[in-house]
Amino acid sequence: MANALIKTDFNFKGQTNVYHGKVRDVYSIGNDKLVMVATDRISAFDVILPKGIPFKGQILTQIAAKFLDATADIVPNWKLATPDPMVTVGRKAEAFPVEMIIRGYLTGSSWRTYKSGAREICGVKIPEGMKEHQKFPTPIITPTTKAAEGHDEDISKEEIIKRGLISAEDYAQIEEITYKLFARGTEIAAKRGLILVDTKYEFGKIDGKIVLIDEIHTPDSSRYFYLDGYAERFAKGEQQKQLSKEFVREWLMANGFQGKEGQKVPEMTDSIVSGITDRYIELYEHITGEKFQKAEQSQDIAKRIEDNVSKYLG
Repeated sequence: MANALIKTDFNFKGQTNVYHGKVRDVYSIGNDKLVMVATDRISAFDVILPKGIPFKGQILTQIAAKFLDATADIVPNWKLATPDPMVTVGRKAEAFPVEMIIRGYLTGSSWRTYKSGAREICGVKIPEGMKEHQKFPTPIITPTTKAAEGHDEDISKEEIIKRGLISAEDYAQIEEITYKLFARGTEIAAKRGLILVDTKYEFGKIDGKIVLIDEIHTPDSSRYFYLDGYAERFAKGEQQKQLSKEFVREWLMANGFQGKEGQKVPEMTDSIVSGITDRYIELYEHITGEKFQKAEQSQDIAKRIEDNVSKYLG
């Protein structure tokens, strides 16, 4: 099997801090730059799984870079360069403590909430009589708080403003940008024979201006259905063929794991791991319309990243 990068411990020139997230390791350079390394770690139900997924970090980095470039006319973003297939270097922003989740379809956690009897998610009313995977009349925004540790929590627009997490003026702006980004992502996906089902965006401010940060339209932050056969499957009440991390969650749930106390992560065999890599590559090729080129692995991955980033930082 190919190697997977699950841990990093760099000391770049000018480094002032490091933050190890669930999937990404973010190195602060001076006061104004960030080096974001997308590792091959994979998380589900807010738990980091015991094995890494080869090439996952590269896939996430390259999809995000393409979509950051493809949406820069809608909103400026933090990206400056991608000096390595697994690395984005960008400008440091003051991040808003909220993730903007936008949903075009009643699927995943929103369906589980709806099925339990709820008819309101994050202050947004959901019509009666909807079915799983049904398209909403118009996309809905269901924000969550951005937890430093543990689970993110659903929150309404009103609560965000009331708690002073984001000002009413800034929220109105990011709400409008969220709808525009989702429309662009939907348009690009449709050209590739996919449906962008739901996704999340994160925003911050640089020099007082709102910017898009982190990743965009990747399989970790988004869910895609195949457009072909969607209507037929929906009419028959069948599950949709999808490309997203949801298949990992479904595998875990089928094996008795939902991140709850006392539950054990099922064994991740080599065939499970390589199967997940294959699904990520499949999504990359579908969403970009390009053949995935695996990054050079003849040398140590961490050493390759260190060399490429150090060269970029000069």
